[in-house]
Amino acid sequence: MTANGNGTAPGLDTQPGIEVVAQQKLQPDSKIYDRVQKLTAFFAKEYGVEPEFIVRVPGRVNIIGEHVDYCGYSVLPMAVSQSIFLAVAKNPDSSQLQLRNIEEAKFQGYDADLKTFRIELPKSGGPAWYNYFLCGIKGVQEQLASKWRPLGMRIAVDGNVPLAAGLSSSSAMVSSAVLATAHVQGMQLDRRELASISAKCEQYIGTHSGGMDQAIAYLGRVGCAHHIEFHPKLKGTPVTLPAGKCFVVANSLAQKNKAASSDYNERVVECRLATRWLAKVKGLINWQDIVRFIDLEEACQMDNETFEKLIRDNLTKSVYTRADICKELGITEQELETKFLSANTRHMEQFKLQQRALHVIQESGRVAKFRQICEELSSTPNQKDASKLGLLMRQSHESLRELYECSHPDVERLIEISNKLDVSARVTGAGWGGCIVAMCDSVEIADEYIKALKREYYANLPAHLLERHQPSDFNEVVFATLPGNGAELYIK
Repeated sequence: MTANGNGTAPGLDTQPGIEVVAQQKLQPDSKIYDRVQKLTAFFAKEYGVEPEFIVRVPGRVNIIGEHVDYCGYSVLPMAVSQSIFLAVAKNPDSSQLQLRNIEEAKFQGYDADLKTFRIELPKSGGPAWYNYFLCGIKGVQEQLASKWRPLGMRIAVDGNVPLAAGLSSSSAMVSSAVLATAHVQGMQLDRRELASISAKCEQYIGTHSGGMDQAIAYLGRVGCAHHIEFHPKLKGTPVTLPAGKCFVVANSLAQKNKAASSDYNERVVECRLATRWLAKVKGLINWQDIVRFIDLEEACQMDNETFEKLIRDNLTKSVYTRADICKELGITEQELETKFLSANTRHMEQFKLQQRALHVIQESGRVAKFRQICEELSSTPNQKDASKLGLLMRQSHESLRELYECSHPDVERLIEISNKLDVSARVTGAGWGGCIVAMCDSVEIADEYIKALKREYYANLPAHLLERHQPSDFNEVVFATLPGNGAELYIK
């Protein structure tokens, strides 16, 4: 579980300017072989035929850089071994989509005609599981435009990415649907293009994704985290993590579905309002069109420090009202609702612009420092600089708790135990529950840390959670993890 070495992903073809998801043969010694065999058997039972190909798309854990991607700033995630798996075959002479989940009791099967399918979202609660899949299909349909063909598919789904835990289970599902549909449609499987399609089409379930989850799902490499930039275009640079460092993921088991709640989109809206406010302050004629901090930074040629001063000097209130925003921007309340707020944020009455803006700008600086330290350590290892990485992770968590207000009491209990053991940890993913990611100095320290979490946190879970997770010694909810490969496609 230690981080070292630059792995080259099998299944990653490099052509001039693009990286393609290659078609591979699954080998019997592969770690995923047994899981794929089980899914293949389920597929055969459901459909009476063998699948034509298998798709694997991983979840991810973000080491640092939270809630900055939708503002245009870079992040530093790594792909994890937990993944979504699809067994897929074309549906002969038919436009029918047939979707079955190996956990049949929990996830009901779904059929649709790809000539007429629609994504229908409930008025309350989260989208049905198959809607995430339909998002991916719709994304490819829109990308292909007139070249789209309603080719039916038979699909069986399996997955072990924890749901609503901040490890990107929903984005992995959307991305797997994009990859499977693109392959059936005969598209060139350019990893960056597929990541871009996957990020864009999550809007169909109401999530304004920044693109991190989809980018690492496609660009992940064994042994490396990835520094993923979104501006001016998507770019992933492998970053070798310090030798010996071991990352642990611990699930608080407090769940938050970001598509079922408005908290995530509220933060997006607050950042966009703060951007426009500051763009207007700077006298930019097109201030209404500037919705990402990175575009404002570029337009005004500001560095991190100058941007932070601009925020502190001009966003001076701790809370802004609708009236404050309308007055400053010179808009009516109706314009605020229709042009500036999204469908599930129109109830908002108060806006914490300064806090959200400060978090994003400071967090973007932490990402840059984290990458720089990793690069320096790869040539001249020293413990003093390595300890700075842990400090950056702790600062990130403090900012997410205080400025972005996206932690949770159960997450804070895990952080408290981590601090007591002198292990650097932070909430990862959207927040409001979900997982923490912790960095340990060795495998041995990670083992002791995991034992302490099991003893002090997991052994004290409510009875219904103990009943579910104790039989496996909590190994599915707290584990050390390796940086893994991005999306893979296996042909039968």
